Amino acid sequence: MKTFLPKTKEIKRSWYQADASKFTLGRLASKVATILRGKHKVTFTPHMDVGDFVVVTNAERVKLTGRKLEQKKYHRFSGYPGGLYTKTLSQRMEKEPEKVIRDAVYNMIDKNRLRKDIVRRLKIVKGDVHQFPKDKELI
Repeated sequence: MKTFLPKTKEIKRSWYQADASKFTLGRLASKVATILRGKHKVTFTPHMDVGDFVVVTNAERVKLTGRKLEQKKYHRFSGYPGGLYTKTLSQRMEKEPEKVIRDAVYNMIDKNRLRKDIVRRLKIVKGDVHQFPKDKELI
């Protein structure tokens, strides 16, 4: 099977907009990760970055099912004894809902050299208003 190799000047990037209030967190993250990676295109090539830009609006109104707000925990470790910091999802949603969505999308993208460049094309906004272009709506 042949792999299509697009030239760098042939890669056309369009802008998609996703309203987070219409999706649950995981379904939103998987759809956004697919578009950022470029898997929806005919010209997808696994070792190249051919994805599009995605703007996620209404980050603070993303839906969550079950008791995730109380039960889901985020950990970070400073490297020192006793340096484990833990936050629940509800604490993070109050202060930084953009980072909750960014972490979910980041963990759904393949763990390789392209991941940082791919996530840079993700723009997350509180509320409806943003300054980014809008070509297509994410269904």
